[in-house]
Amino acid sequence: MLKRIMILSALTLCATLTAVAGSDREDDVKRTHRAAEVFQAIMSAPDQGIPQDLLNSAKCIAIIPGEMKFAFVFGGNYGRGLAICRTGHGWSAPMFLAVDGGSVGYQIGGSSTDLVMLFMNDHALQSLLGDKFKLGADASVAAGPVGRSATAGTDIRMGAEILSYSRSKGVFAGVALDGAVVQADKSGDKAMYGENVNRHEILSGKVSVPTSARILVREVDEDSRSAKNNN
Repeated sequence: MLKRIMILSALTLCATLTAVAGSDREDDVKRTHRAAEVFQAIMSAPDQGIPQDLLNSAKCIAIIPGEMKFAFVFGGNYGRGLAICRTGHGWSAPMFLAVDGGSVGYQIGGSSTDLVMLFMNDHALQSLLGDKFKLGADASVAAGPVGRSATAGTDIRMGAEILSYSRSKGVFAGVALDGAVVQADKSGDKAMYGENVNRHEILSGKVSVPTSARILVREVDEDSRSAKNNN
């Protein structure tokens, strides 16, 4: 009986992993819409958003919406989302990515937890363009300060290439993500943009922003312009 249960569990796990590994355009659109909802909720909360000077300085922003359906397989340590980067003419189309592991789960007490990461320099951007990198090893990471009007400490801005945040049950806070692995979701990019588009082209602005991502890009652009005007 135990052997049979183990076999059935393994088959279920394989089927789930296959579903997670793949992606289609509908999945991409849903992820993009959820990312926009997460960012809007974070930045509209009074005195609880990302500091304006950090938002204005960020090279890229990654948003990983919490998804409870993966918790039973990955123990709450798996998420899929997207990243957009600053270009010479605005923000890029989204590149899709996955995050696995780390010291903080994406489901805390059964509730969905959203993650946001700011990539603050060119080295962090190059890490994002690679196939896979580990936070805290391949790129330094720190819990980001919170508060739209807060002044980010010089030591935080100079010492960390990536600043990370979480939002659970409406509470937005900096969170340590050392040990988490960030990797490209190539199936997501392929589903949205087709076979002949690479990550560098997406994040450099050579690929048009899809309709599904325009709300997110507009929201980020408006908040970063506000940050710039208030500096």
